[in-house]
Amino acid sequence: MSFRVTQRWHDTGRRPFGLAGPPSLRYDWPMATSWMIYGANGYTGKLAAELARARGLTPILAGRRRDPIDALGKALQLPTRVFALDDAGAARSALADVAAVLHCAGPYSATARPMVDACLATQTHYLDVTGEIGVFEAIHARDGEARAAGVCLIPGVGFDVIPTDCLAAQLAAKLPDATHLELAFCGLGGPSQGTAKTMAEALPAGGCIRRDGRLTAEPIGARRRRVPFHDKPRTVVSIPWGDVSTAYHSTGIANIVFYQQLPRALVRAATVSTRLGWLVGSRPVQWSLKRLIELGAAGPDPEQRAASFCQVWGEVRNPTGQRVSGTLRTPGGYDLTADGSVRAVARVLAGVEPGALTPSKAFGSDFVATLDGVTVHELRAD
Repeated sequence: MSFRVTQRWHDTGRRPFGLAGPPSLRYDWPMATSWMIYGANGYTGKLAAELARARGLTPILAGRRRDPIDALGKALQLPTRVFALDDAGAARSALADVAAVLHCAGPYSATARPMVDACLATQTHYLDVTGEIGVFEAIHARDGEARAAGVCLIPGVGFDVIPTDCLAAQLAAKLPDATHLELAFCGLGGPSQGTAKTMAEALPAGGCIRRDGRLTAEPIGARRRRVPFHDKPRTVVSIPWGDVSTAYHSTGIANIVFYQQLPRALVRAATVSTRLGWLVGSRPVQWSLKRLIELGAAGPDPEQRAASFCQVWGEVRNPTGQRVSGTLRTPGGYDLTADGSVRAVARVLAGVEPGALTPSKAFGSDFVATLDGVTVHELRAD
């Protein structure tokens, strides 16, 4: 049985400091256009909501728990809606007058499908900030449904995967016959509780690469290489990052490996978890891991975010051995995610061809360069 979806508008009569934001950050879409941030009370959703409000935007803040959603709506003077995604009728009612939804409530392995179902039914554009390979693949499999509904489905409009996806597309454009793509980053910083829970769920699955066009499992850290980041070389190991899915859809390159700089102890722990996947994936162990995560900090504090940054490297090569590489530097992952996701909504509402898309397919490979604090270094052919 569907319960009633309610909306509240919070207005204290005061204009909050910085509401309008710098003129360069204001957008052209009509302010009457309705869009939503679902999971707005979570760590990433709240960052996106605060940034949107600072830029003079008025998203509807939504989630499944009334108290934190209403408290945030009151603090930001924004409308709120409360509904659960496992109630399909309530979700459709809540999205009936919404042009686009920024979905920030993970783990997306559980929440993406019902939200996409509701968006397709109500012709609402869907964007999220997932990094889960299985979710990317499932959403891209619904391209035909999205085109028929006239909507965009764009997962990964955050640090997962705007920088790496855009860099991959730029590299592929420079070497159109590339058959291999390698990507890496360093300096991500500490995860939020939601991200940590998603990582806990993924531990039993181990690593993943794309080989000859197919997703192929292999242990985390099975590959190791020295990567020439812009400032200095670093040793990185292979991990299951979202680009083994998204970069394939963006570039068509059939062989993709992703790397990250990780402490050896963490690589060993991931290896053990993969070997004991049946145990680590069991309900009691997963419950215990997530309970421990909930006892920690919600995520990096503002000072930690301000001090963090990330570096991204990528390289493509073709059958004759030609190579093109490039690097870029970004703010910390959460600040980039908030900025990228809000700007992505703006692009969608301004008009994007329908379908299941990656960020570079939707907005162009130069989209990453429009984000605050990003430096794209010149591509180099070897």
